[in-house]
Amino acid sequence: MRILAVDLGLARTGLAVCDKSEFLASPLTTLSERNLEKLPSLIADKAKENEVELIVVGHPKNMDGSCGESARRAETFAENLREISGLPVELWDERMTTVTATTFLNETNVRGKQRKAAVDAVAATVILQNYLDYRKNHKSS
Repeated sequence: MRILAVDLGLARTGLAVCDKSEFLASPLTTLSERNLEKLPSLIADKAKENEVELIVVGHPKNMDGSCGESARRAETFAENLREISGLPVELWDERMTTVTATTFLNETNVRGKQRKAAVDAVAATVILQNYLDYRKNHKSS
């Protein structure tokens, strides 16, 4: 199944998609739309273009597991995306994904404008790969 991951940001939103075998997550794009009423339609269009069957939205919980303003924003956004796309939408704990993405970009020496454009899509890729790994390791026998 093809799955799309969303790293919802205030300025940019990163998207990543996996192959049909759910083996590998890859960056798709970064959207610069800040309007949360328009953004779900843009993402729904990307999902349709990429024949996606499930969308995973990063859920930015606090380090102690509690939900703050950003987590509640993601929850509301996920519900709107579910209604607009007609697809199942799951929230996935995204704690530390931006740190992981930033570390990766440091190690690969991505700098400047490239880095700004890439960090959100790479964070979405980390979210999706974590989700895929969980699915693979928790399949019912």
